[in-house]
Amino acid sequence: MPKTNGALALVSYDEIFQSNTISINAEREQIVEIPLCELYPFENYPFRVCEDAAMLENVESIKEGGPVLPCLIRPLAAEGYEIVAGQRIVRACELAGLEHIPAIIREMDDDTATILMVNANLPQEKVLPSELAWALRMKMEALCHRGRKVDGIDPGTLSVEVLEAQTGKSKNQIYRYVHLTELVPVLLDMVDADKIGFSIAADHLYKLSRKEQSWLLECMEKYEATPSASQAQRLKKLSQSGELTLPVMDSILAEEKKEPVKVTLTGSRLKQYFPKDYTPKQMEKVILGLLESWHRKQAVS
Repeated sequence: MPKTNGALALVSYDEIFQSNTISINAEREQIVEIPLCELYPFENYPFRVCEDAAMLENVESIKEGGPVLPCLIRPLAAEGYEIVAGQRIVRACELAGLEHIPAIIREMDDDTATILMVNANLPQEKVLPSELAWALRMKMEALCHRGRKVDGIDPGTLSVEVLEAQTGKSKNQIYRYVHLTELVPVLLDMVDADKIGFSIAADHLYKLSRKEQSWLLECMEKYEATPSASQAQRLKKLSQSGELTLPVMDSILAEEKKEPVKVTLTGSRLKQYFPKDYTPKQMEKVILGLLESWHRKQAVS
């Protein structure tokens, strides 16, 4: 596949992040029917194509009236075409039993294809941390290859600044997501499953080497526990100083974690003890006063 020639055709903000519609150059492009067997997934495609309820809905819709939107593909050097946008449509057509799909064939370099692929998927409502992490990293790297001013964006503009303007996320948040790509797949899956907190992974665990991350997985399995924020911070510091070993990591993960004290009192439960016209602030004042009185009595006894 050809590499970028420096002229990276960025699309507008609205086309990138507010619409999945693929614009067609009427003079040079048209929608054609392509055999599904000639299509190949985008290399290192960061998004999951789930056969969920939404997918099944699409399948039924396609069975009734065919695909509504075409996919965007580009010719491969050897044979066939790479799917740039419309991976879910392609999969839905496969499940619907179709043999062909409407498509727009467009010649483009790797960086342009990467940007269009990310742009077509970021508007999804549900994007996993791992998907967003790899999408941002891939687009950031593609943007770094610009060789001249394109769409009003000076080549000297940092790729993270472009992403900041287009996604609405701060530079710090973008970098934190990209940090997740340094995790081994098993740890990244745990972030997706909310078994490891985003902050713990994006701020600390990503700094561990691959070997250290494999140790971490061993210790986590041994103690059936995940590192707390303070433990993760210590692991990062020890790794940076070259003092992190498997025995040291084992001793940290073996520590007993203190469960946070958490008491929840619902408003409906509290209101039965107060006049109807009492505000939350008044109720809080009474409760704290009673607790203070109780605490003093406990100290005396």
